[in-house]
This record gives sequence, C-alpha cells and structure tokens, in this order.
Amino acid sequence: MITLGSMSINVITLFVENLHAAKSFYHEIFGLSAAYEDENSAVFDFANMSINLLEVTAARGLIAPEEVANQKDGSRFQFTIRIDDVDAVCAELNSRGITLLNGPMNRPWGVRTASFVDPGGHIWEIAQQLT
Repeated sequence: MITLGSMSINVITLFVENLHAAKSFYHEIFGLSAAYEDENSAVFDFANMSINLLEVTAARGLIAPEEVANQKDGSRFQFTIRIDDVDAVCAELNSRGITLLNGPMNRPWGVRTASFVDPGGHIWEIAQQLT
C-alpha cells in the first residue's frame, strides 16, 4: 500500500475570482511566468511545487458536490517562503505596491516574519530564521 504521507505535494490549486489579476500578481511579485495556462487557469512552477490558479467558476466542477468558499469568509491557511532577509524583501514588496498585512516582526519562536495577500485573498508569509 502507498503511504500518501511519504509522497511530495506537487500542486496546490488556489481558487480565484479574477484570473487576470492573479496571473499578473504571480508574475510581478514572484517573478514567474505561467508554465501552463488556459481560459480558466494558470500554473506557476515554484522550486519544489506548482501553484494552479483556477477560476472559481471552474473550481465548482472540480470539487463538486462541495462548495467553493467565499473569499470574504476569511483565511484558513497561509503559505510560507523561507528567506534570508525579511526586511529587504519587505522593502522590495513595498516598492512594487504591496501592502503588508503584518510585520516585519520577530516571533517568539525565533523567526522574523511579514505577510501579504494575493488578489485571491491567499496569505503569503516570508520568514527569516533568527536563531
């Protein structure tokens, strides 16, 4: 039997209301070009996984009979990217017009963090190990 917990997560699909805005954000902020795109989705390859941006209208068919949650209902997760210098990246994000949700701040567990939101309401955290 395959132990799913020993396998890598290859793709995370994020549901978005505005695919054009989401694609622009991922291109401009992360410096990525879409590895694949069609009228309903765009896939961006990070170093060890891919993010699939999928229009909410197409997502309904993917997860039926479940419902696609409304963006205004709040966040239930965040993505974290480990980096060497949170302050430098925050300055770069600021120069690109990104407003931080929080940070930069030192956390009690020895990490300096800051967070921002993509156009679909998905939270991204940048984290610098301090200890």
